[in-house]
Amino acid sequence: MADALLFHPHTYDPTHFDPETRRLLRATVDWFESRGKRRLIQDYRERAWLADFLEFAGKEGLFAIFLTPAAAAEGQPDKRWDTARIAALNEIFGFYGLDYWYAWQVTILGLGPVWQSENAAARERAAELLSQGEVFAFGLSEKAHGADIYSTDMLLEPAPDGGFLASGSKYYIGNGNAAGLVSVFGRRTDVEGPEGYVFFAADSRHPAYHLVKNVVDSSKYVSEFRLDAYPVAADDVLHTGRAAFDAALNTVNVGKFNLCTASIGICEHAMYEAVTHAHQRILYGRPVTAFPHVRRELTDA
Repeated sequence: MADALLFHPHTYDPTHFDPETRRLLRATVDWFESRGKRRLIQDYRERAWLADFLEFAGKEGLFAIFLTPAAAAEGQPDKRWDTARIAALNEIFGFYGLDYWYAWQVTILGLGPVWQSENAAARERAAELLSQGEVFAFGLSEKAHGADIYSTDMLLEPAPDGGFLASGSKYYIGNGNAAGLVSVFGRRTDVEGPEGYVFFAADSRHPAYHLVKNVVDSSKYVSEFRLDAYPVAADDVLHTGRAAFDAALNTVNVGKFNLCTASIGICEHAMYEAVTHAHQRILYGRPVTAFPHVRRELTDA
């Protein structure tokens, strides 16, 4: 029964999924296992950026297959937004390290406003970036306001030749160092109230996009970035007015669900570490796991 309930890297075989999903989930487990616990810990302690992991994910098409909705998949049946297999991958990433999960999680958040948008050009661009192995980012939070949508200081001024010029900074933005597309929330300077809200797509490689720093001491890149007169064309606009506000909340709600299944992976790995540690400790000539009260506590856990 325990084998069926708990993730175990040596026996994991998600037979309830289709062949391609099974292959990708197993390939992900094998990548982490081949890297090894010692290297994973070393990378964590050295705060190494996740380039090797993202290279693997891009080569396998992992994010593209799991995060492209069927409507944008151009008839490829393996590409679909499927909460069951997203949950399975959350558990695996949580098991091996939250920094890996974080790069995937903020990609999901960055895609949220795009997939909810009626901008066909932006959706097509996102699907192509996914197929190229790119990651995404969600530019909502700001240093002074956090995720207070009402108080955003990312300002969009109408440009003389159409579109907008966006200026302002964002803070706590995962993948802001590498994202092919950043979904950025701001407000127009020429429209008052909720109708002035805008969600637009930005590219972290654009000259008007300035990466300031990683605000955490970690392998994951939780960025501060600044836009200085960043040109926002019509094809970059994802939502305006109330729809932009709704897209922000809807995306956060989707992301919150992922916290649950990632936490399962964290707890499973913590359980294995606790049992291993207790079993290797000898007290009064016996492994700690031999003591009835310890066995009871571990069983309850």
